[in-house]
This record gives sequence, C-alpha cells and structure tokens, in this order.
Amino acid sequence: MKKILVLAGLILSIGVNAATSDKTINQISVIQEKQYKPIEPSAIPADVLKNISSKYGGYTIKEAHVASDGEYKLVLSKDDKTVTAYFTATGELIKEA
Repeated sequence: MKKILVLAGLILSIGVNAATSDKTINQISVIQEKQYKPIEPSAIPADVLKNISSKYGGYTIKEAHVASDGEYKLVLSKDDKTVTAYFTATGELIKEA
C-alpha cells in the first residue's frame, strides 16, 4: 500500500512540474535589435558633431549610421585604434562597443 501511495505522489509531482514548465516556456520574450541605416558623415548635424568631438577629438568617422529614433552609430578611428560609439540625437554618448 505504501508503494502505491509513493508512486501516486511521484506521478502527481511530475505532472505539476510539467505544468509549471509549460508556463515558463510561454513567457519567453523576443528582444528586437535596433536597426541602423548607413548615412554619409556629412548628414550628421553640426551640433551633434560638436558634442561628439569633445570626447573623440582627432578621430575620423569611418562609418555613420542612424536609427529611426535619431540615435547614431559611428565607427571612429585614430591612429590604429577603431571604436564603435553610439550617441543620442543630441550627441550624448550612450555606449562604446
């Protein structure tokens, strides 16, 4: 009799575990990365460039990209160093990569 009760408890706990696992799988979120389109460096507004040059004076813009919200992704180089930097629409540094 004890074996039957233990077996029933085991089966019940496996069923509860499976139900919990299904809920976790259904709660997975999808994170969409921001899309940037290439632009000419001359298309970056002068006031934004002024703010950028305060941190990256002497760097050359190798590539420039902009997102739909006005955020800029710039590939900058100086000597043999290359940096990818992200800026707000007003030229404030968000992050370096």
